Amino acid sequence: GTVSSLQELAGRYDLVVNCSGLGSRALAGDGQVRPVRGQVLKVQAPWLSHFIRDGDGKTYVYPGVHSVTVGGTRQDDDWRLQVDPADSESILRRCCLLEPSLAKGKVLAEWVGLRPDRRNPRVERAVLVTEEEGVGGRRVPVVHNYGHGGGGVTLSWGTALDALGLTNL
Repeated sequence: GTVSSLQELAGRYDLVVNCSGLGSRALAGDGQVRPVRGQVLKVQAPWLSHFIRDGDGKTYVYPGVHSVTVGGTRQDDDWRLQVDPADSESILRRCCLLEPSLAKGKVLAEWVGLRPDRRNPRVERAVLVTEEEGVGGRRVPVVHNYGHGGGGVTLSWGTALDALGLTNL
């Protein structure tokens, strides 16, 4: 199902863990979380076996088992989920400068995703008070863990352990 508020969960559970990424704008009322649009291409280039990345990290070639991921973009506050042909062209051009043999590769797929970014990831414990009649409400802990931006795959291992620790207070 769909969750429309953390408050509705607090009425049904003893603990709420919020890892809703961009959804935290609405669910937690957090206007600090914003999208960072990323676009990558999957390329058939089986001769490539080494990772290559430029200095700013926006241009990279990451060989995988079935294809090579080339990228990318980092577009702040951009909600577009459609593939942008100009971005694809820029990605291929920049990646071919890093690895000229990519020009012989075949583009298999183009992909866009939105990364939930925040100046500082939110990993903290808060309290929700339910709106039960005549009782004054029940206090339910909520642990927030979101806003990792482009570092989510790297940071999530540590912040997940931190969030787990916050569930036991």
